[in-house]
Amino acid sequence: MTTRRDFLSFAELSRADFLHLIDHAIRLKDQTRAGVCPQPLFGKTAGLIFHKPSLRTRISFEVGVRQLGGTGFFITDKEIELGKRETIADVARVISRYVDLVVIRTFKQSDIVELAEWSDAPVINALTDLLHPCQVFCDLMTIKEKLGDVEGLKITYLGDGNNMTRSWIEAARLLDIDLWVGTRPETHPGKEFTETVRMGGKGKVTITADPVEAVRNADVVYTDVWASMGEKDKADERAALLAPYQINAELMANAKKECLIMHCLPAERGREITDEMMEHRNSVVFDEAENRLHGQKSIMMWTMGAI
Repeated sequence: MTTRRDFLSFAELSRADFLHLIDHAIRLKDQTRAGVCPQPLFGKTAGLIFHKPSLRTRISFEVGVRQLGGTGFFITDKEIELGKRETIADVARVISRYVDLVVIRTFKQSDIVELAEWSDAPVINALTDLLHPCQVFCDLMTIKEKLGDVEGLKITYLGDGNNMTRSWIEAARLLDIDLWVGTRPETHPGKEFTETVRMGGKGKVTITADPVEAVRNADVVYTDVWASMGEKDKADERAALLAPYQINAELMANAKKECLIMHCLPAERGREITDEMMEHRNSVVFDEAENRLHGQKSIMMWTMGAI
């Protein structure tokens, strides 16, 4: 393992890399279930820096590191306050002399970019306020499992224009995806970001305020909470704005009959999605959660040069 790569956004991946990693993740899942998961991280150590609460991300990375033969340890914001107790550059140069891989869930995208610039160990973005590439990668793995492909599909994202929305827009730039974002002008994912990512993209991105148009004939309909971590004081305001974008039976009647229903969790049932749709036969919400484990193992192996 000699090649060191960062996974900060989908900009680090080519289309071929992305599709290869999805297929690899599906094989890893099969191997793990058969009890023969490869262990390319044997003797390696991962530092997991978490400045935000986590269920799926933390557990899936910790378990994934172990299944790949490595050792992972959890580091809170009390131990590492990036740029406060000491500079990000100093943190990076110290920690990368101790560990072979850094996984970080934090606030500013610029902080992880700087961390990666100074780190000798690969850095994986486990979520920032700007992007959540691990989640969307693993969601596309789920789509490939269920529909047989990730390209040539209409994928609809409904709700707040947050880090999930922006990672979906990045994915549509890389892959042949017809992405529709249904949101209000007040919750737009950012015009400058959207236009920059759209330029030269392979797929297509349409942003509309019309939820019916957004989901019409969709292969996949996706949502997230309307007020992300750190914005819960805006929950009622967002609920009033985004109520027309709730995934419910009436709206889903406009999508394809076998349309997948997806949510990255945690869900606020009754707000962005109804109980009926969470438990619908087309819902793959908990398959998504499971695939965080296997998709991220593929990402870790890629960053470490093991594939």
